[in-house]
Amino acid sequence: MAVPTYDKFIEPILRFLANHPEGSPAKEAHEAAANALGISEQDRHELLPSGVQPIYKNRAGWAHDRLKRAGLSASPRHGFWKLTEQGRTFAARHPAPLNADELEQIALGYIDVRLKPQSSPPTHPVNFPPPLQSLAVASPDDRLGEAISEIRTAVVSALLETLANVSPTYFETIVLDLLHRMGYGTSRSDLQRVGGSGDGGIDGVISLDKLGLEKVYVQAKRWQQSVGRPEVQAFYGALAGQRANKGVFITTSAYTGQAIEFARSVERIVLVDGARLAELMIEHEVGVSSRTLRIPKLDSDYFDEEST
Repeated sequence: MAVPTYDKFIEPILRFLANHPEGSPAKEAHEAAANALGISEQDRHELLPSGVQPIYKNRAGWAHDRLKRAGLSASPRHGFWKLTEQGRTFAARHPAPLNADELEQIALGYIDVRLKPQSSPPTHPVNFPPPLQSLAVASPDDRLGEAISEIRTAVVSALLETLANVSPTYFETIVLDLLHRMGYGTSRSDLQRVGGSGDGGIDGVISLDKLGLEKVYVQAKRWQQSVGRPEVQAFYGALAGQRANKGVFITTSAYTGQAIEFARSVERIVLVDGARLAELMIEHEVGVSSRTLRIPKLDSDYFDEEST
């Protein structure tokens, strides 16, 4: 048998996680879903066209993505899945098997929901929206564009979850690697991590020229809560102490309105929040790889006999 579509993985994963209230490694959920669906060993070795991942694991991952968007599950840490309180309640109130409408709503009803890197589940109840009808009439080009956008959104979410679990020291290194990929510094050695006590709020220094005459100072905060004006103002003070006129403040979370207003008022600090950080990591392929798709398109000019 062929590997089922990702929507067929939703219920097996929901039930498996319901039976493991403390959560489970994703790889165990992959195998449990494959066993429940009767996927053969031969089919489990079938890879995506890119060759980077077995198809059944990829589809199990998308199924869990849908459960997360519906507020039913979460990834407390990288590679670990756990139902939210809502998810446990939902599983208890909806015995197997889910009906077609319930399954369709989980699979399609929350595609536009933006996932946030948070450890606590959302408090709102699960209210299923109407089924999506647009997919049936969308053109292949439209569906391709939607798919690419959806994949990108999922990678942004996965990046933020991963960044939330790396050590503060390694996060500072990641930030400097990204800035180097973006063209700051003539070589990677021109970007130095400072960090530690007594750093005055500065985690990294970028030399924009070989002699180090012009520098950019970096603050990197791996936070869950929003960064407020006091933190940004302290960084501004650290820049003044270094007689610097350029600073980049990067966080995995967001900034309060007051922090943003302060940064605008001094015109010496650039703020990068978690969503922008993840987008930059994708764009410059830091911790992210990309693959090229060859999409055929008829060359009408080639067959225009009158133009030859």
